[in-house]
Amino acid sequence: MKNNDNIKVMLVDDEKDILEIMSYNLKKEGYDVQTARDGQSAIAKAADFKPQLIVLDIMMPGMDGISACQELRKIDGLQKTIIIFLTARSEDFTQIAALEAGGDDFITKPVTPKVFLSKIKSYLRRFRVEQLEEQPREIALEGLTIDFERYLVVLGKEEIILPRKEFELLALLASRPGKVFTRDEIFSKVWGNDVIVGDRTIDVHIRKIREKLGLNLIRTVKGVGYTFEMKK
Repeated sequence: MKNNDNIKVMLVDDEKDILEIMSYNLKKEGYDVQTARDGQSAIAKAADFKPQLIVLDIMMPGMDGISACQELRKIDGLQKTIIIFLTARSEDFTQIAALEAGGDDFITKPVTPKVFLSKIKSYLRRFRVEQLEEQPREIALEGLTIDFERYLVVLGKEEIILPRKEFELLALLASRPGKVFTRDEIFSKVWGNDVIVGDRTIDVHIRKIREKLGLNLIRTVKGVGYTFEMKK
């Protein structure tokens, strides 16, 4: 038995064969696995199951994966959950929409069981490291509070829930105001060296953070990266 007994994974896909293959391989490694065939049932099951990781197909009848992801991120206790989209599509607009909905990364179909399992292990390895790392209870500056215990941002009196990677990206930049974080540093600290994401991933997340906070505290350093600037 592998040492994965306490790790919960949810698989969501309308193709029964894919669910069976993925579920079999994960269970063989000791993961606690639940499956769903559509977005609506995934939302209902995830609210009770509280998985650490969700693999979510984009193209499904009824509620698609992007809409389901948006609803999953609203559920208390799922803000930290890793959500990975399973997709056969590679168009930029699909990936951007998925990231804006709160997704963390993509696994492209077709994928072999061996590669699929390797990717899942990489995502969960990063999750375990984050759980072990010491974090401050909160960062407070410029009328903005980043609350690590409740995994939300407080702006004035308004509570703002950001998707997992948006929260982690904002927290990273705000942890050292004035420091310019290179794109490589951001990828390494927020997504981890084991995870491969597209070049536009950071830009999409930064844009969404700016829109949601309504503040221009994150400055782009062209050709280098981003920095969190205090007001003068």
